[in-house]
Amino acid sequence: MMMIKLCGFGLSNYYNKIKLVLLEKQIAFSEELVYPSQDEALLARSPLGKVPFIETEHGCLSESQAILEYLEDSYTELPLYPRDAFQRAKCRELIQHVELNVELIARRLYKAAFFGGTASDETRTEVRERLELSLKGLSKLAKFSPYIGGNVYTAADSVAWIHFGLISMTTQKMYGEDFIAKYLPATADYMSMIGKRLHVQAVAADRANAMAEFMANK
Repeated sequence: MMMIKLCGFGLSNYYNKIKLVLLEKQIAFSEELVYPSQDEALLARSPLGKVPFIETEHGCLSESQAILEYLEDSYTELPLYPRDAFQRAKCRELIQHVELNVELIARRLYKAAFFGGTASDETRTEVRERLELSLKGLSKLAKFSPYIGGNVYTAADSVAWIHFGLISMTTQKMYGEDFIAKYLPATADYMSMIGKRLHVQAVAADRANAMAEFMANK
């Protein structure tokens, strides 16, 4: 089997989501630095010019959740989904809530929070209302016992760790309040626990290096 090639850059949460999954599943892979663009050469590999994507023996695959599912189905030795069908669905449910109902909403403020952009009062109000509603919903699903879905580390933990920190920083910058801590009070201990995993530490270090390089070249 051809070694997986992970394409993207270390500041992307979704790149780091896949990188952490690859590491946790102990899948051999290489990395290629790729930035989003509409260059024809990139569009031939990623239909919308987005990252991350992976190269496999069968061709390229884009969209982080599709990639995660492919890796889980193809490399079964160290599963990141429960084997029980309902619990697998609950794991996917958590991922969907974190990414589509929380992170996708918070992302509307990233440019204003970190990259010198602006957000209108209307946008700030709308994002706040939707984030608070979504986090209240997530609080009903997240178990933190000790992992987000129960007593076993799953793909949902890889996803949650990747996104929670940035969402927390975003709401603190934009609203002066940590919405993650407010609506998911168990998160502090949870993030500390997850942060002790060797693969999480490796991804965190690489992300910090990518941020330092970005700021130096800004």
